Amino acid sequence: MTTGRITPVTFDDVTQRLRGFAAARAWEPYHTPKNLVMALSGEVGELTSLFQWLTPEESDAWREDPALEAKVLDEIADVTLYLLQLADRLGVDLPAAAHAKIDRNEVRFPPPA
Repeated sequence: MTTGRITPVTFDDVTQRLRGFAAARAWEPYHTPKNLVMALSGEVGELTSLFQWLTPEESDAWREDPALEAKVLDEIADVTLYLLQLADRLGVDLPAAAHAKIDRNEVRFPPPA
């Protein structure tokens, strides 16, 4: 029986699923850092292309167009999946790296007094 609650999914959950997906297809030899960065870059380009010629107002209203919304969600997922695979391959704890970067940015860019 379902309670209507959504179970949170963690980066670790997704990473484990990605490992299984790649292993089932024997894709691990192709998941080198270079190849993953190139694939990530391509997906970022695809996401960029969805917004490239929109006005600021149109880009804020992206969810109002169901076709655009579906494409944006797919491309954000693709970017996320390749970034997770890259971090996994490099042994980077992505949340820890993100927190460390925010810590550095807080020092670099203090709030106005």
